[in-house]
Amino acid sequence: MDTTSRQKDVCVQTLQLAGSSDNPAVVLACERLSGVQQSEGCCSVSVDFSGLVTQESCCRFICELLKHVLYQRQQLPLPYDQLIYFLSRDHTSNRAMYYWKNNFGLCTESTDSLSLDNELILKKRRCTNLADSMKCHRVLAELEKLFGHLETLFSLTLVPRVLLLLGGSTVCPRELYEVNMEGIKLGNGEQSLKTSFCMQKIFRSLFSADVFSDLQSPAIMGAMLLVQGHRDCGIDWFRPKLAYKVPSRGWRLTINLSCCDMTLAPAIHDAATSTMQDYIWFQAPVTLKGFHE
Repeated sequence: MDTTSRQKDVCVQTLQLAGSSDNPAVVLACERLSGVQQSEGCCSVSVDFSGLVTQESCCRFICELLKHVLYQRQQLPLPYDQLIYFLSRDHTSNRAMYYWKNNFGLCTESTDSLSLDNELILKKRRCTNLADSMKCHRVLAELEKLFGHLETLFSLTLVPRVLLLLGGSTVCPRELYEVNMEGIKLGNGEQSLKTSFCMQKIFRSLFSADVFSDLQSPAIMGAMLLVQGHRDCGIDWFRPKLAYKVPSRGWRLTINLSCCDMTLAPAIHDAATSTMQDYIWFQAPVTLKGFHE
């Protein structure tokens, strides 16, 4: 049993033994023990790493969390990697069909034998599939472009915090997802934890917290990404937001990533403390628009 599961079991047993499931102080203490804190319209999940983390891993965390949130909030009909797989499979299948039709002929049922209603249904289905495919290609292309620019940004500057805003505007979003990496301690590849290990720990904590279960099924919403970086990092694609303040309205999930070993290198926040006033928000110049099946 992993640490998170043991902590949650301890919390449940504590509540049962104390008979204090309605006692706010006991509930709050148990939530803190399990790394999950909840209040009205707000949820916080904390993940502690036992070692150093690379800057490349931090970038990967953001990309994977972005994919996860978009799928969990039904902005994508399937997980990102499955969409990539199905699109590549359809592309290969279409190329094979084209090859056989032009080289050997393709026997198909004549539309003359179909009723008018069936023809309309088939045409509508083809148009729907084409439209969905175009939407899917557009969203995946935008995400790939965004991930590429995120890699560039992470190579140029420390990134203490990242915001993903769903719906509304950057000032008043419907949902706000913050990844706080101020407590992470950076190292090189040889010294650091494996990215896959860190990812497993992050998603295990998210699944244990079950943060999305109480949210209503949303309509398609625009997704906006903001990252915090040094004002002189030299990034061109992201747009600086000099006076931006993190919104206080809307449902909010904060994911706090940190290193629990105090003997290791300074945390990101400590490394940037002397120049923290030079860290500003940058906004990705694209609003991601998902799609339903």
